Amino acid sequence: MSPFMQKTTRILIVDDDEDDFFITSDYIKEIEEGKFLIQWAQQYNAALQLMREHAFDIYFVDFRLGAKTGIDLLKEAIASKCEEPIILLTGKGNREVDRLAMKIGAFDYLVKSELNTEKLERTIRYALERSSYINAIRRNERKFRNIFEQSMDAVFIADMHLNFREMNPAAGDLLEAGDPSELLGKKLPDLLADSQEAYRILTSLQSGQDINDRELEVLTSGGNRKSCILSASVESDLEGQHYIQGILHDITNLKKTEWLTLQAEKLAATGRLVRTLAHEVRNPLNNITLSAEQLQLEYTDESNQLYLDVIRRNSLRISRIITELLNSSRQTEFELHVAAIQELLDLVLTEAADTMSLQQVKLDTQIPEGELMVLMDKEKLRIAFMNIIVNAIEAMQPGGGELIIRLSEKNGFAVTEINDNGTGIPAENMGRLFEPYYTSKRNGMGLGLASTLNIVQSHKGFIDVHSTEGRGTSFIVNLPLFQNNTDH
Repeated sequence: MSPFMQKTTRILIVDDDEDDFFITSDYIKEIEEGKFLIQWAQQYNAALQLMREHAFDIYFVDFRLGAKTGIDLLKEAIASKCEEPIILLTGKGNREVDRLAMKIGAFDYLVKSELNTEKLERTIRYALERSSYINAIRRNERKFRNIFEQSMDAVFIADMHLNFREMNPAAGDLLEAGDPSELLGKKLPDLLADSQEAYRILTSLQSGQDINDRELEVLTSGGNRKSCILSASVESDLEGQHYIQGILHDITNLKKTEWLTLQAEKLAATGRLVRTLAHEVRNPLNNITLSAEQLQLEYTDESNQLYLDVIRRNSLRISRIITELLNSSRQTEFELHVAAIQELLDLVLTEAADTMSLQQVKLDTQIPEGELMVLMDKEKLRIAFMNIIVNAIEAMQPGGGELIIRLSEKNGFAVTEINDNGTGIPAENMGRLFEPYYTSKRNGMGLGLASTLNIVQSHKGFIDVHSTEGRGTSFIVNLPLFQNNTDH
């Protein structure tokens, strides 16, 4: 006995002819290897309701059911998620009806005049076995579909040219597309910041090589860049057609946290070094300065005064440099007040207006009318923004520069983008951008951006930087919006 027929099989025969019901049920009862519970449904609606309730293991449905047909019932039952096998019965054979029934989802098509116990036994056995296999596949499909839909990582299926064919909701969130269907048909390479890397990935996959934990930058629909890890492989479907399945894991926040931690550690280590050096240098420097001043009083002739004045001026200059070094590395006292970030930007741009005019830099501001309030030390932030804007102006060619300032609100932050079309920053220098004493300027000390980062972080903010050599740089300053909590 088939293992699928060892338990009692519940059968519903849907037929508006009682004689035909008895003939079919008698054949089934004569099956020796099997236990059956057979019921009759004469009405279309009653049968449909039982099929929606999954009340039986198998259904025999007559083609003619009054005003409607068995094909109609088959369609409605399958649309109502009936997954049990449905076998269509008809008084006369009809090839077109046979094809249509099987196409819609019938398990078999039988002619009543050809029915016998042997044929029904084989039909029921095959239907139950096939149904069991199909249901197992469906369960696996649902399991993996749930994993696909609920995954926190972006999961996608693409053709061999990396055109997206299917994506989960997390992919829409990662790429800021809202509805993932908006991305279907688009190419993954078009969303990568590095076109050469995109070509290498596509070439590797088309040659059958898997991509494992490849770090890359993705451009979102919202114009943002996100750091991701890509893993992808080539698979084949049942027809032997190849496709690519992949996972994008967003590591943007992780990298940002690592970068902020690294910068904080660098600043702390630098601060300790500066304070030690300042202490060791200032004591002998003060002695040199005092000695020079004393000698100026004792030797009044012009030649001695000239050299003593040089000693004194340079001693004072070294003292000022030490003070600047200390100020760049220490957490200074802040006078915090709630103010609109728009006011700060107006102040900074007014101060930078002469420099932009001399360099013939075109200014484009995109600032919303509604005020974005930030708890700030306006003077400190003025210095921070001026450092960025002056660097941007100096990076552009006179007469051809364009400075774009955008202000927006995102995730509880006032986001200020400062974009230039200057020389850009070489990729190998990006990691050292905020290091104290690092500079690409001939006469610079390398303290401007270090001080800028220190000020922004002291306001519980952070800075993102994107740059393409030869095309320009974008500094994105994120400052937390002031939350006026009145609850006690």
